[in-house]
Amino acid sequence: MTAATVPAGPPAADPAGTPAGAPVPDLAGAPAPAGKPGPGRDRYLDLLRAVALFRVVIYHIFGWAWLTILFPSMGVMFALAGSLMARSLSRPAWGVIRGRVRRLLPPMWAFSAVVVPMMFVLGWQPVKEEGLWWFAKLAWYVFPVGAPPFPWTSGDHAGLLEETWAVQAAGPLWYLRAYLWFVLASPLLLRAFRRLPWVTLLAPLGLTAVIGTGLVDIPGETGNALTDFAVFGSCWVLGFAHHDGLFKEVPRYLTVSLAAIVMGFGLWWASGHLTEDGWDLNDIPLAQAAWSLGFCVILLQYAPSWRELPGRLARFDRLVTLANNRAVTIYLWHNLVILATIPVIDLLWKIPFVDAHLGSAVEAGYTLLMTLVVWPLIGLVILCVGWVEDVAARRRPRLWPNGSAAGSRRR
Repeated sequence: MTAATVPAGPPAADPAGTPAGAPVPDLAGAPAPAGKPGPGRDRYLDLLRAVALFRVVIYHIFGWAWLTILFPSMGVMFALAGSLMARSLSRPAWGVIRGRVRRLLPPMWAFSAVVVPMMFVLGWQPVKEEGLWWFAKLAWYVFPVGAPPFPWTSGDHAGLLEETWAVQAAGPLWYLRAYLWFVLASPLLLRAFRRLPWVTLLAPLGLTAVIGTGLVDIPGETGNALTDFAVFGSCWVLGFAHHDGLFKEVPRYLTVSLAAIVMGFGLWWASGHLTEDGWDLNDIPLAQAAWSLGFCVILLQYAPSWRELPGRLARFDRLVTLANNRAVTIYLWHNLVILATIPVIDLLWKIPFVDAHLGSAVEAGYTLLMTLVVWPLIGLVILCVGWVEDVAARRRPRLWPNGSAAGSRRR
């Protein structure tokens, strides 16, 4: 897989939007008041979410398949979201769903308001191919329960953005679709889990074995959506188990042993179904489902409950807080920002000394330079559009909500 390329299967994260010292919501979760850390906040979950976002960005720069094994970000984030959704459903279900949707959509609308016009300006002419009925598909940019359309090629090869930029920019939108499906299904899933916990937990894994392996082929975006729902369904339901304390009823040695068996099965299945990208689990649904489930079981079985990050981790407290408060923004924009690093780095060749003496070094370390440049650009995006997350959550807009008084106050 080439650098900054979105895989065919699922790519990253369940973003959160929580001010420092507040209970942690899941993606588009309920707003929480600022203040000192309260009993509802779990910094361990914050840390996992921040690590997942970091891993997603690095994966989409370097395309290292082994990262999907080292830390299956999507499974982790769906598990965290499921746990927090179960907690929220102690309140009336319709209010919880409406709140999640309300907090998710405005950041997506801000993203779409930039990306969709860019697609048309750079030569996208879908009406010529599909007729006026095509405009109905734009509804998925407003409420993404379906797959938003985009051109497979856009612009020109010599332009600032490569021809596949639209594919990569729209790649993260699959996650919003899957998240909305899980949110809408959660009241029924939670009820089923509390009646038949083990059946509900393992049923998505069985469904993945049917529709994610080609045994039953469901074509088009419907098949992709159902596959995503199946692959990460067990992780979402696992979050229910974590919230309800199911792990406490099972001996730890048994939980870890079963998780290891499931993970081993995932790797075994992957070894026999490698794609051109090798061990990239994003391209092997059943392996992704099994490995992610087992990995998340171990993470949640040993989950501490931290009100503050301990020891040396405390030095990352503000970064972790910022990542959680702007996770929707980071996730939505990160692929486009990665692409933007290329014209920025190319400006180095306009410096005579670099062009004459350091050109080969820049070429050799190009992806490393992308990694260095991407974070300031992500910071710039946070400053420009991150505040939309606060507006969506009916909070006071903040430019840089990293937990410090100066960073979080309104400017």
